Amino acid sequence: MYSHHLSVMTRSPGMRIMAVRALQSMPFPHWLMLPILACSIISLAIIIERSFALRRSVVVPSGLSADVDRAISEGQLDVDRIALLRRGSALGKVLAAGLATAQSNPSRVQEAVEEAGRHVVHGFERYLNALGTIAATTPLLGLLGTVIGMIKVFAAITTSGVGDPQVLAGGIYEALITTAAGLSIGIPSLMFHRYFRGRINELTVEIEQQALRLLDLLRQRKHQ
Repeated sequence: MYSHHLSVMTRSPGMRIMAVRALQSMPFPHWLMLPILACSIISLAIIIERSFALRRSVVVPSGLSADVDRAISEGQLDVDRIALLRRGSALGKVLAAGLATAQSNPSRVQEAVEEAGRHVVHGFERYLNALGTIAATTPLLGLLGTVIGMIKVFAAITTSGVGDPQVLAGGIYEALITTAAGLSIGIPSLMFHRYFRGRINELTVEIEQQALRLLDLLRQRKHQ
């Protein structure tokens, strides 16, 4: 009986006009596009900033370890030069921590290097939590917008009938826009988040190798 009543509603011109008007006047969840757009801007800013900050030439300048070795062998490492080394790069900050405590016992030198390394790695990971959150939440925001839109579409169908299929398809199309927008932001954000994580691991390993090399060099000079 319900299906018969619905078919009568859809065949009635007056009911079809009511359905069209109901679908056209429905407030679809376009407001959800605002946080998705904001997330896209923040994500792009983080990607650009981290791409520059995690360049190998900035983090691990070529030839820096050789310059430090030469300065150690020639006895040219004074306080000013160590301070300049600390400000130059992430690797320089770790090496400077070891050089500043070179006259202490080996365990103290190693502690200083490890502490500086932790600060450097923490700086590498800046904004990555925000990027990961954007990658996880923007598809969900898009899905929420689609769910809200589909609920309103089916609510209009329930009250006014199917009406014009083109108008119905247009309503579904508008509801799916938020999902497409959320995925278009979430997928690149996730890819860059994984890329930056791998980049940080590579740079961390390289800095550790250079720091261990410095510690061995300082031990050898103490035993001479």
